[in-house]
Amino acid sequence: MPVITMNPRLLIATAALLLAACDIPGLGPDPRIAAREAEGKAIGGACRYALRGIEECYQLNPKASKTAIFEGWKEMDVYMRENKIEGQPTPVREPPKESAESGDAASGSDKKPAGADDSRSKTDKKAS
Repeated sequence: MPVITMNPRLLIATAALLLAACDIPGLGPDPRIAAREAEGKAIGGACRYALRGIEECYQLNPKASKTAIFEGWKEMDVYMRENKIEGQPTPVREPPKESAESGDAASGSDKKPAGADDSRSKTDKKAS
């Protein structure tokens, strides 16, 4: 009976082809990366719909991926142009400045603390 020997190169190529068709758990992309990418695209699309510029969108979302934001912004731009959709302008809320707040407290403004009440005025009304 003849002995069949395989060439090592042929064996490696065959093994590679067989493993290429397999879905081995744990070898795919990390789902957290895909989620971050999708979130960045959603942020970009929302910025485009809100009529915000791409640079303003980057500034408002510093933790999101700039490439994902741009892709989402660009996709939404194409979609809005094709379907003749007008965006909805959204006002941007500026974070309060700490220097202005500390300046008001130092000047003795008329703002009362959160727990303060007008107990004197209530007792004065009862007495009259």
